[in-house]
Amino acid sequence: MGRMGDFLYGIEPMFWLKLILLLLIVTLLAIAFNAVMRRWLKVDKKTFSSFDHVNERHRKIDWVIRFSFIGVLFFGAFTNVTRDPMDRIWFLETHILVFALIIATEGVRAIMKKRYAENRNDHIYTILQLVFLSIVTISMFTTNFFGWF
Repeated sequence: MGRMGDFLYGIEPMFWLKLILLLLIVTLLAIAFNAVMRRWLKVDKKTFSSFDHVNERHRKIDWVIRFSFIGVLFFGAFTNVTRDPMDRIWFLETHILVFALIIATEGVRAIMKKRYAENRNDHIYTILQLVFLSIVTISMFTTNFFGWF
């Protein structure tokens, strides 16, 4: 038997502190961005829920997208697990598919808000949130989390 912390073997001592600090910074940036955009576009504060549907049609489309992505996730996982680790299909990786799911569901939400929402700026707010999230996520992954990891 090893020491109590052997399960953390190989993890940099400051890893957890850096991770918590990075998540805190990104969360604060997102909160500030949302507050500024809500005030600027005069949009009401929304609940933090992915099940906030504009109407019944939006709910049905959203669930079709979600169930489709579950199937694609299983297919992608099975396909990549059976391949050589150096020969994996990048667009079937779980993190890429989850990012695509977020883009698809939020894109549909923006379209439905443009067509059916009472406030004409609701869809702009949704699109700006999606763009902000995409920029932050892509920049974190392409810069190795801003050089912290």
